[in-house]
Amino acid sequence: MVELNDVEMKEVDSTPNSNIPNTTATSKDEKKDADTLTLDDIKEQVRAIEKAVNSKEPRYIFRVLRALASTRKRLNEDVIRRLICFYYGSNSNEREILLGFIQGISQPMDVDTGKTSTTNEKQLISRPQTSRARAVALPEVDLYIHLIVLLHLIDRNLLKPSLDCAKRLVDKTSILNRRTLDLIAAKCYFYYARIFELNNMLDTIRPFLHSRLRTATLRNDFEGTAVLINLLLRNYLHYNLYSQAQKLVLKSVFPDHASNNEWARYLYYLGRIRAMQLEYTKAHQHLLTATRKAPQQTAIGFRQNAYKFLITVELLLGDIPDKATFKNPQLKRSLDPYYQLTLAVRAGNLSRFKEVLDTFSDRFQQEKTWSLIIRLRHNVIKTGIKMISLSYAKISFSDVAQKLQLDSPEDAEYIVAKAIRDGVIEASINHEEGYVQSREITDVYTTREPMNAFHQRIEFCLKVHNEAVKAMRYPPKKYHEELETAQERREREQEELEYAKEMADDEDDF
Repeated sequence: MVELNDVEMKEVDSTPNSNIPNTTATSKDEKKDADTLTLDDIKEQVRAIEKAVNSKEPRYIFRVLRALASTRKRLNEDVIRRLICFYYGSNSNEREILLGFIQGISQPMDVDTGKTSTTNEKQLISRPQTSRARAVALPEVDLYIHLIVLLHLIDRNLLKPSLDCAKRLVDKTSILNRRTLDLIAAKCYFYYARIFELNNMLDTIRPFLHSRLRTATLRNDFEGTAVLINLLLRNYLHYNLYSQAQKLVLKSVFPDHASNNEWARYLYYLGRIRAMQLEYTKAHQHLLTATRKAPQQTAIGFRQNAYKFLITVELLLGDIPDKATFKNPQLKRSLDPYYQLTLAVRAGNLSRFKEVLDTFSDRFQQEKTWSLIIRLRHNVIKTGIKMISLSYAKISFSDVAQKLQLDSPEDAEYIVAKAIRDGVIEASINHEEGYVQSREITDVYTTREPMNAFHQRIEFCLKVHNEAVKAMRYPPKKYHEELETAQERREREQEELEYAKEMADDEDDF
């Protein structure tokens, strides 16, 4: 038998607020550790930029810019202040200017915070400045720190300091001519235009963007050229200047070596221009490629806008978008008006189509798809005529006008005649008796439609293959290892010459 013994339980202090100071202290320590980790990550990124400058390898800067989105989410006032004091300890003028940009940000509520921050700044400044001064002396590092400050100001919606910081940042890029600056300068141009857009001053920077585009083209700055072309197209489309945007597309060459994100933006703008010019097939191709090139897990806003135009263009082409597009969790809410529009077009219901336009007209105008959507009325009528042709072997024009809610049988006769001429339906018209008679449905495989469908699929596969080959990346300077130097070539030629002499001597002895 196992003997059971009673254990005396100790009393625990049940004061409700006994753990609050420890919890508060723990949260402050966690926040402090998170800020320190963020600052360490930025220092590591600065070291990567230094490595890229010294080795002339832009891929390190690519990595830094790809990590900029995650770094941006962790920025706060303490991290920015410590970063500025760490790298600009010996440059008091630059330090005071950058700290002045963030002075308008609300300070913490603790009374002793000011003293603590001042003490930390003095400690940071009093440390050895050799490596830090050497790092910040690089224009790439200086621009990157300014860019981080600008992103923090944008996130805090401080438009006036953001505008001053953006102007200062672009002034620094304008006076420099270094190929290692191209990637960071392109990012600076993007946020410079973004600040002016937030301040409703987008039209004022158009001459500046044109001048920088000429400079970037002459310097073979592929990333800068791509970003500036996209900024100008966005500028023109913002003010509905489609003719000027078309002229820019015709007179400029988008670089093939641009990043995938810039290609997605360019194809999106190009698709909008083509759709406005009634070139729906090209517009659909550009918009579809833009949605496929865009990041699939991020850039949700871009994908939503692209799919709105893509669905509208598909409806204008007479196609019905896939239902899975509207069921995507990231797109479902924003595409709900377009789903209602698709149902109206698919059913050929003109009254429902008018109801959707009346309900969502303000939203369509805000999203700049209104001018395309009002063109869908003819498609709704065509779909209605097609369904009537499949349902009735013979029907009068008065009944067609009643079903399609047209004004008169004469309008119905004209619309049916145009549908027959366009190949929408297979039917014949009896003008004397006022009716339309449908013909027997032929086998679709006896027509050219299967061949055209296969041709489109094959063309698409070949295009995807060519784009994949162009997008392939190879290890930098790997081919140099296989190339021989001048000394090795001379030694090889000397060995070949000696070998030839030996062969000649052997033949003489033989």
